[in-house]
Amino acid sequence: MDIQISIKPNLKLALRNPESSALGKKIIREGILLMRLLGYEQFTFKKLAEAIDSTEASIYRYFENKHRLLLYFLTWYWNYVEYQAIVSLKNLNDPMLKIKKIIEILTDVPPSWSGASGIDKNALQEIAIAESSKAYLTKEIDVINHEQLFKPYKDLCEHIGNVFQEYNPDYKYPRSLASTIVEMAQHQSYFMEHLPALTDFGGKRDGTKVAGFLESVVFSALGHTTP
Repeated sequence: MDIQISIKPNLKLALRNPESSALGKKIIREGILLMRLLGYEQFTFKKLAEAIDSTEASIYRYFENKHRLLLYFLTWYWNYVEYQAIVSLKNLNDPMLKIKKIIEILTDVPPSWSGASGIDKNALQEIAIAESSKAYLTKEIDVINHEQLFKPYKDLCEHIGNVFQEYNPDYKYPRSLASTIVEMAQHQSYFMEHLPALTDFGGKRDGTKVAGFLESVVFSALGHTTP
């Protein structure tokens, strides 16, 4: 499936729309690869400037700091995940099948998309798995939230919660379960590869194993044990 994804400019997220110039697109494309390689802590604008043969000042014209750049990556990723969920669930009527499809989307390797400035989709997913908690585990969380920079993530969780309610209208905690499942999909994938003692399926990351676990959690919580 070839998916068209774009982000509407947000001056509180990016000072200048990076998709509007060749340099901006390069910052995003190479920034994703470098952050995946180095990790958020070791990633700096100085290192990115060297990688793209530019200057730190040029990068700062697009992003206030690396935390805003991380938020931009995650905004792109969560927009993509929600879009994929909407498209994939469009022709499904059975809530159980919808839930299974959502879990598959959360745990599977993402399909390709077009119009994304040559972005490495797998690298972007790896950043979401390894670094997304750093986007909100910050002292500035309330300010960032007030600027609605977590809206794509909230929209995704609301969409998932609505499907849970469709399956069981009497369930009291659909949003809590939705955000928990999204976080678990990331954490278990990360633990599987790096901290296998924290999972029951250590070793190389395998989305099908995490999906089976998440299905057992969701359907048990919603009042049904799936085969």
